[in-house]
Amino acid sequence: MKIMFILLFIAVWQYSLHVFKRSELYFWRFLFGAMGMFGLIVVVLFPVLTEPLSRSVAALAGIFGRMTDWCTTYFRYGIIFIEAKRDTLSLMIDMECSGIIEISVFVSLITFFDVYRTYEKVIVAIIGFLTIELANAFRIILIASITHFFGMSSYYVAHTFIGRIFFYFCSIVLYFYIFTKPQIIRMKVGNIVYGNHKPNA
Repeated sequence: MKIMFILLFIAVWQYSLHVFKRSELYFWRFLFGAMGMFGLIVVVLFPVLTEPLSRSVAALAGIFGRMTDWCTTYFRYGIIFIEAKRDTLSLMIDMECSGIIEISVFVSLITFFDVYRTYEKVIVAIIGFLTIELANAFRIILIASITHFFGMSSYYVAHTFIGRIFFYFCSIVLYFYIFTKPQIIRMKVGNIVYGNHKPNA
C-alpha cells in the first residue's frame, strides 16, 4: 500500500512539474518540486538515514570529547555523556539532532534551483551536506562545553537558545553563499550583468 502511494505521488508530482515547465511557471516549479522531493525524502529515506547521521554527528563530537575529556561519546548508540561538574548528563542524538531535516531541505532546494548546472548541483549538494553536518557537530560541542563549565542548570539555555542560534547562523551563511550570492552574480538585467558573466547575444 505504501509503495503504491509513493508511486502515485511521484506520478502526480512529475506531471505537475511538467505542466509548470511547459507553462513557464518557474517559481511554482521550483516550489512544488522542492516540496515534493522533501516529502519523498521524509517517507523513503528518513528511516534509512536518521541513524547513520546521528552516529556521524556523535562521532564528530566524540573527537572533541576525547581531546578534552569534557564528554564521552558512544557513537554506535548516538549517545553523549557530558561531565557537568559533579553530575553527568546523557544526551541522545535523535532525529531532530541528526541534521537530517536540514540536509533534506537543502538537497530538495538545490535540486530545483536552476542557477546551477547539473554537475554544479551535485558538488554544491555535497558541500552543503558536509557543512550542515559539521555545523551540527559543533552545535553539540558547544552545548557540551557550556554544560560542562556551568553545570546541569545551563543545559536548557545551551540547547534551546545558544546551540540553535549558532546553528541557524551557520545555515544563514550557507544559504547566502549557495543561493543568494550566485543568483545575484548570474542575474542579467537588460544589458547589465553582475560578476564576470557576459550577457547572451
